[in-house]
Amino acid sequence: MLRFLNSRESGVSDPLQFYRAETTRRVFNLGLSENKDFERLFAGNINTLDVDLIERRYLLAGGADGFIIIYDICNTTGEVKYTCPSVGSIALNNRHRHKFSVETVLWYPLDTGMFTSSGTDKLLKIWDTNRLKPADQYEFSGVVCNHHMSPIATKHCLIAVATQSSSVKLVDLKSGSSTHSLKGHNKGVFNVKWSPYHEFILASAGADNKIFLWDIRNAKGSLLDFDQYNGKPPKNTIIDNGVTAHSRPVTGLQFSADGLHLVSCGLDNKVQVWCTRTGRNMNLKISVPNSGTRTAQFAISQGSTPDLIFMPNGKSIDAYDICTGERQYTLHGHFRQVNCCYYHPDFHELYSGGGDRNILVWGPRTGTSVNYICKKEANSVKQEPGNDLIVNVEQNTALAATADSWSSDEET
Repeated sequence: MLRFLNSRESGVSDPLQFYRAETTRRVFNLGLSENKDFERLFAGNINTLDVDLIERRYLLAGGADGFIIIYDICNTTGEVKYTCPSVGSIALNNRHRHKFSVETVLWYPLDTGMFTSSGTDKLLKIWDTNRLKPADQYEFSGVVCNHHMSPIATKHCLIAVATQSSSVKLVDLKSGSSTHSLKGHNKGVFNVKWSPYHEFILASAGADNKIFLWDIRNAKGSLLDFDQYNGKPPKNTIIDNGVTAHSRPVTGLQFSADGLHLVSCGLDNKVQVWCTRTGRNMNLKISVPNSGTRTAQFAISQGSTPDLIFMPNGKSIDAYDICTGERQYTLHGHFRQVNCCYYHPDFHELYSGGGDRNILVWGPRTGTSVNYICKKEANSVKQEPGNDLIVNVEQNTALAATADSWSSDEET
C-alpha cells in the first residue's frame, strides 16, 4: 500500500490504475458492517432500495406494507458507529400512501426534491419530497411491476413502466401523458431498465421469456431480441415461442455501469450476461434459485476489475464475476429471503433488504488483507490464516501489474 502511494505521489503510476486497484480490493472484501446500521421501522418485507444520484446521501426504501422511508446514510456525527436515521416517511398516517405493496422506489435523477414509486395498487406516484405528498399519479390497468428513469437523459423526461399488460408504457413528466407505448412482448412485462450510456436506449423483460432492446425514437420495432442460444439451439430443442432470452419468465434486469453488458435473471434459475452491442449471450453458466414472481432487484459493482454481480439467493447474497461467472464469495446475515440489493459506488458499500424487515450494510473489511496474485509470480494460491477470500486475477493484466503493491506487510 505504501509503495503504491509513493508511486502515485511521484507520478509513476496512473491515477485510474490506483483507483481501480483500491476499489477492487474493497469490493472483493465486503462483509457485514459492524459500525453502520439502519433504524428498524418497517412492519413488513422490504422490497426495493434506491440512493439519489445527486448527493449519494439519501436512501429510499419501499415495503410490502405500503411504507416508504427515506434514510440519511452519510455519517456527519464523527462517531465511529452510526445508525442511519429516518429523515422522512410515508406511513399509515399519510393518506396518500400506497394501499398495497410498493414494488419500486426511484429518485428523480436530477433533483432530490422529487421521487417516484409504484406498486400492486396499479399506481405510479410522483412525490414531492419536501411535503411528502404526490404531485401527480398515473393509474394503469394492471399491477405495476417495475418502473425506471434514465439517469443521464437531457432530451426527454420519460418514465418507462412495466405492467401486467404486454406493452411497455412511457410516461412523459413534462406533458403528463402516458399514452405512448412499446409493443413487442406477448405477455406481461416484468422489468424495464434505461441504458446508463445512451439516453434513448431501453431494455425490457417479460413473462414471455424475452428481452428486447429498444430505441424509443423508433417505436415500430426493437433494436435487439436477445437469444439465449446465439442462433444455434441444441439438437431436439423445441422452440415454439420464437427467440427467447430465458426458458421461463425474466424477472430481473440490470445494466453494468459502462452500459456494455446487460445482466438478466429468470424463473429458469439462470443468470445471463449479454453484450449490448451485439446481443450475444456470454454463456457464463450462473445458476441461482429463483422461485418468486416478483421483480428481482440485484446489483452490479462499479469501478472494480472485474465487476461483481450481487445476486440474492434465499437468505444470502452471492457475488459473481461478471466476466467469468465464477462465484467469489457469499454474504450471510439476513434471517429471511433477501429481496433487493443496491451498490453504493462512493462508499463501496452494499445495501440489502429482505423479509426479515431489516436493511443491512455490507462494507469493506479493511482490517483483513486480500492478495492479488499474478500467475507469473506464483504457481499456486495459498490462503492466509484468518482470511477467507483469495482472488486470482491472472487473466487481468492491468491489475496483475500492481499485484506486488498489496502485500500484507506493507498495509497500514
